[in-house]
Amino acid sequence: MRTDITVAAEARASRGKNEARRTRRTGMIPAVVYGAYKDPVPVAVNPRHISQILHSKTGHNTIFNLSVQGGENSPVMVVDGQYDPIKGHLLHVDLKRIDLAKRLRVSVPVVTHGEPKGVKQQGGLLEVVTREVEIECLPDDIPEHFTIDVTELLIGQSKRASDIPFGASIHLVSAPDTVIAHCVALKIVAEPTPAEAVAEPVAEGAAPAEPEVIKKGKKEEEGAVAEAKPEAKGEAKPKKK
Repeated sequence: MRTDITVAAEARASRGKNEARRTRRTGMIPAVVYGAYKDPVPVAVNPRHISQILHSKTGHNTIFNLSVQGGENSPVMVVDGQYDPIKGHLLHVDLKRIDLAKRLRVSVPVVTHGEPKGVKQQGGLLEVVTREVEIECLPDDIPEHFTIDVTELLIGQSKRASDIPFGASIHLVSAPDTVIAHCVALKIVAEPTPAEAVAEPVAEGAAPAEPEVIKKGKKEEEGAVAEAKPEAKGEAKPKKK
Protein backbone atom coordinates (compact mmCIF):
# COMPACT_ATOMS: atom_id res chain seq x y z
CA MET A 1 0.00 0.00 0.00
CA ARG A 2 1.48 3.31 -1.02
CA THR A 3 1.83 6.05 1.58
CA ASP A 4 3.16 9.60 1.68
CA ILE A 5 5.80 8.69 4.27
CA THR A 6 9.34 9.84 3.46
CA VAL A 7 12.38 8.35 5.20
CA ALA A 8 15.69 10.18 4.99
CA ALA A 9 18.85 8.19 4.28
CA GLU A 10 22.56 8.87 4.09
CA ALA A 11 24.85 7.31 1.49
CA ARG A 12 27.59 5.03 2.82
CA ALA A 13 31.02 5.09 1.23
CA SER A 14 31.90 1.48 2.01
CA ARG A 15 30.59 -1.83 3.34
CA GLY A 16 31.77 -4.39 5.84
CA LYS A 17 31.44 -5.22 9.53
CA ASN A 18 33.62 -2.36 10.75
CA GLU A 19 31.65 0.17 8.70
CA ALA A 20 28.38 -1.32 9.99
CA ARG A 21 29.53 -0.97 13.61
CA ARG A 22 30.53 2.67 13.05
CA THR A 23 27.12 3.34 11.49
CA ARG A 24 25.26 1.82 14.45
CA ARG A 25 27.30 3.86 16.93
CA THR A 26 25.87 7.01 15.33
CA GLY A 27 22.30 5.80 15.98
CA MET A 28 21.69 4.69 12.38
CA ILE A 29 21.67 1.21 10.83
CA PRO A 30 23.11 0.03 7.50
CA ALA A 31 20.74 -0.67 4.63
CA VAL A 32 20.92 -1.54 0.93
CA VAL A 33 18.62 -0.20 -1.79
CA TYR A 34 18.32 -2.33 -4.92
CA GLY A 35 15.98 -3.24 -7.76
CA ALA A 36 14.29 -1.47 -10.69
CA TYR A 37 17.26 -2.34 -12.94
CA LYS A 38 19.56 -0.02 -10.99
CA ASP A 39 22.77 -0.72 -9.10
CA PRO A 40 22.54 -1.48 -5.36
CA VAL A 41 23.31 1.51 -3.15
CA PRO A 42 24.50 1.18 0.48
CA VAL A 43 22.80 3.69 2.77
CA ALA A 44 22.18 4.38 6.46
CA VAL A 45 18.67 4.91 7.87
CA ASN A 46 17.08 5.63 11.23
CA PRO A 47 15.91 2.29 12.74
CA ARG A 48 13.01 3.93 14.59
CA HIS A 49 11.47 5.16 11.34
CA ILE A 50 11.74 1.71 9.77
CA SER A 51 10.31 0.00 12.87
CA GLN A 52 7.31 2.34 12.87
CA ILE A 53 6.59 1.36 9.27
CA LEU A 54 6.95 -2.36 9.97
CA HIS A 55 4.60 -2.14 12.97
CA SER A 56 1.94 -0.18 11.08
CA LYS A 57 -1.25 -1.78 9.74
CA THR A 58 0.25 -2.34 6.28
CA GLY A 59 3.57 -3.66 7.62
CA HIS A 60 5.93 -5.02 4.97
CA ASN A 61 3.46 -4.02 2.25
CA THR A 62 3.99 -0.33 3.00
CA ILE A 63 5.44 1.60 0.07
CA PHE A 64 7.23 4.76 1.21
CA ASN A 65 9.66 7.25 -0.27
CA LEU A 66 13.36 6.92 0.47
CA SER A 67 15.22 10.19 0.12
CA VAL A 68 18.98 9.66 -0.07
CA GLN A 69 20.97 12.76 0.81
CA GLY A 70 22.63 14.02 -2.39
CA GLY A 71 21.18 11.05 -4.31
CA GLU A 72 17.99 9.37 -5.46
CA ASN A 73 14.41 9.69 -4.22
CA SER A 74 12.57 6.41 -4.86
CA PRO A 75 9.49 4.53 -3.66
CA VAL A 76 10.67 1.45 -1.75
CA MET A 77 9.49 -1.47 0.40
CA VAL A 78 11.19 -3.33 3.23
CA VAL A 79 11.82 -6.86 1.96
CA ASP A 80 14.16 -8.23 4.62
CA GLY A 81 15.65 -7.34 8.00
CA GLN A 82 18.24 -8.55 10.49
CA TYR A 83 17.60 -8.31 14.23
CA ASP A 84 19.73 -8.63 17.32
CA PRO A 85 19.05 -12.16 18.65
CA ILE A 86 19.10 -11.02 22.29
CA LYS A 87 17.79 -7.46 22.42
CA GLY A 88 15.60 -7.67 19.29
CA HIS A 89 16.90 -4.39 17.87
CA LEU A 90 16.86 -3.86 14.12
CA LEU A 91 20.42 -4.19 12.79
CA HIS A 92 20.09 -4.11 9.00
CA VAL A 93 17.37 -3.79 6.32
CA ASP A 94 17.06 -4.51 2.61
CA LEU A 95 14.97 -1.99 0.67
CA LYS A 96 13.59 -2.74 -2.77
CA ARG A 97 12.83 -0.02 -5.31
CA ILE A 98 9.26 -0.24 -6.58
CA ASP A 99 8.19 0.47 -10.15
CA LEU A 100 4.71 1.95 -9.66
CA ALA A 101 3.71 0.95 -13.20
CA LYS A 102 4.63 -2.71 -12.75
CA ARG A 103 2.58 -5.42 -11.05
CA LEU A 104 4.12 -7.19 -8.06
CA ARG A 105 3.32 -10.09 -5.75
CA VAL A 106 2.57 -9.52 -2.07
CA SER A 107 0.92 -11.41 0.81
CA VAL A 108 -2.12 -9.69 2.31
CA PRO A 109 -3.82 -10.57 5.65
CA VAL A 110 -7.37 -11.98 5.66
CA VAL A 111 -9.80 -11.24 8.52
CA THR A 112 -13.21 -12.81 9.17
CA HIS A 113 -16.43 -10.89 9.79
CA GLY A 114 -19.59 -12.00 11.58
CA GLU A 115 -20.62 -14.88 13.85
CA PRO A 116 -21.34 -18.13 11.97
CA LYS A 117 -24.75 -19.78 12.31
CA GLY A 118 -22.89 -22.99 13.04
CA VAL A 119 -21.54 -21.35 16.20
CA LYS A 120 -24.59 -19.35 17.23
CA GLN A 121 -27.30 -21.94 16.48
CA GLN A 122 -25.50 -25.30 16.36
CA GLY A 123 -22.90 -24.83 19.09
CA GLY A 124 -19.94 -25.33 16.78
CA LEU A 125 -16.58 -23.60 16.59
CA LEU A 126 -15.12 -21.29 13.94
CA GLU A 127 -11.57 -22.30 13.07
CA VAL A 128 -9.38 -19.92 11.04
CA VAL A 129 -6.97 -21.97 8.93
CA THR A 130 -5.25 -19.40 6.66
CA ARG A 131 -4.56 -15.82 7.74
CA GLU A 132 -3.10 -14.37 4.53
CA VAL A 133 -3.17 -14.93 0.78
CA GLU A 134 -0.75 -14.05 -1.99
CA ILE A 135 -1.95 -11.73 -4.75
CA GLU A 136 -0.58 -9.87 -7.75
CA CYS A 137 -1.50 -6.26 -8.44
CA LEU A 138 -0.17 -2.77 -9.06
CA PRO A 139 1.55 -1.11 -6.08
CA ASP A 140 -1.19 1.48 -5.68
CA ASP A 141 -3.84 -1.28 -5.46
CA ILE A 142 -2.36 -3.24 -2.55
CA PRO A 143 -5.09 -3.41 0.15
CA GLU A 144 -4.49 -3.19 3.87
CA HIS A 145 -6.34 -6.50 4.32
CA PHE A 146 -9.20 -8.60 2.91
CA THR A 147 -12.46 -9.25 4.80
CA ILE A 148 -14.49 -12.41 4.32
CA ASP A 149 -18.03 -12.84 5.71
CA VAL A 150 -18.57 -16.09 7.65
CA THR A 151 -22.09 -15.37 8.97
CA GLU A 152 -23.82 -18.08 6.90
CA LEU A 153 -21.38 -20.86 7.72
CA LEU A 154 -22.90 -24.03 9.21
CA ILE A 155 -21.04 -26.95 10.74
CA GLY A 156 -19.10 -28.71 8.00
CA GLN A 157 -18.99 -25.67 5.70
CA SER A 158 -15.98 -23.51 4.85
CA LYS A 159 -14.86 -20.32 3.16
CA ARG A 160 -12.03 -20.55 0.63
CA ALA A 161 -9.63 -18.12 -1.01
CA SER A 162 -11.86 -17.95 -4.09
CA ASP A 163 -14.69 -16.58 -1.88
CA ILE A 164 -12.70 -13.42 -1.02
CA PRO A 165 -14.08 -10.36 -2.83
CA PHE A 166 -11.14 -9.19 -4.98
CA GLY A 167 -11.03 -6.04 -7.05
CA ALA A 168 -10.85 -6.20 -10.83
CA SER A 169 -7.14 -5.32 -10.86
CA ILE A 170 -6.17 -7.98 -8.29
CA HIS A 171 -5.15 -11.49 -9.33
CA LEU A 172 -5.16 -14.34 -6.78
CA VAL A 173 -1.85 -16.22 -6.74
CA SER A 174 -2.66 -18.59 -3.85
CA ALA A 175 -4.61 -21.76 -4.70
CA PRO A 176 -8.34 -20.87 -5.05
CA ASP A 177 -9.38 -23.88 -2.93
CA THR A 178 -7.22 -22.81 0.02
CA VAL A 179 -9.43 -22.99 3.14
CA ILE A 180 -9.57 -19.66 4.95
CA ALA A 181 -11.97 -20.69 7.75
CA HIS A 182 -14.44 -23.47 8.50
CA CYS A 183 -17.02 -24.32 11.13
CA VAL A 184 -16.47 -27.54 13.05
CA ALA A 185 -18.39 -29.44 15.72
CA LEU A 186 -17.06 -29.46 19.26
CA LYS A 187 -15.75 -32.79 20.49
CA ILE A 188 -17.28 -33.81 23.84
CA VAL A 189 -15.15 -36.16 25.94
CA ALA A 190 -17.32 -38.19 28.36
CA GLU A 191 -15.90 -38.54 31.87
CA PRO A 192 -15.68 -42.17 33.10
CA THR A 193 -18.05 -43.26 35.90
CA PRO A 194 -16.50 -44.38 39.23
CA ALA A 195 -17.04 -48.04 38.31
CA GLU A 196 -15.37 -47.57 34.92
CA ALA A 197 -12.50 -45.70 36.53
CA VAL A 198 -11.81 -48.63 38.91
CA ALA A 199 -12.14 -51.41 36.36
CA GLU A 200 -9.26 -51.60 33.94
CA PRO A 201 -10.29 -52.24 30.33
CA VAL A 202 -9.19 -55.52 28.76
CA ALA A 203 -7.89 -55.29 25.21
CA GLU A 204 -9.82 -57.25 22.59
CA GLY A 205 -8.28 -60.67 21.97
CA ALA A 206 -6.07 -60.49 25.05
CA ALA A 207 -5.88 -63.56 27.32
CA PRO A 208 -7.50 -63.20 30.74
CA ALA A 209 -5.12 -62.63 33.61
CA GLU A 210 -4.05 -65.81 35.41
CA PRO A 211 -4.30 -66.04 39.23
CA GLU A 212 -1.02 -65.36 40.98
CA VAL A 213 0.64 -68.48 42.45
CA ILE A 214 2.17 -67.91 45.86
CA LYS A 215 5.42 -69.88 46.16
CA LYS A 216 6.57 -71.22 49.49
CA GLY A 217 9.79 -69.85 50.83
CA LYS A 218 12.89 -71.85 51.49
CA LYS A 219 12.36 -71.73 55.25
CA GLU A 220 8.85 -73.17 54.98
CA GLU A 221 10.16 -76.08 52.88
CA GLU A 222 12.98 -76.77 55.35
CA GLY A 223 10.48 -76.75 58.24
CA ALA A 224 8.27 -79.29 56.52
CA VAL A 225 11.24 -81.58 55.88
CA ALA A 226 12.38 -81.28 59.53
CA GLU A 227 8.97 -82.35 60.79
CA ALA A 228 8.93 -85.39 58.54
CA LYS A 229 12.47 -86.61 59.40
CA PRO A 230 11.94 -87.71 63.10
CA GLU A 231 9.06 -89.95 62.06
CA ALA A 232 11.06 -91.69 59.42
CA LYS A 233 14.07 -92.00 61.72
CA GLY A 234 12.03 -93.58 64.50
CA GLU A 235 10.63 -96.24 62.24
CA ALA A 236 14.06 -97.32 61.00
CA LYS A 237 15.81 -97.56 64.45
CA PRO A 238 15.44 -101.01 66.24
CA LYS A 239 14.16 -101.12 69.79
CA LYS A 240 16.57 -102.05 72.67
CA LYS A 241 15.81 -105.20 74.66
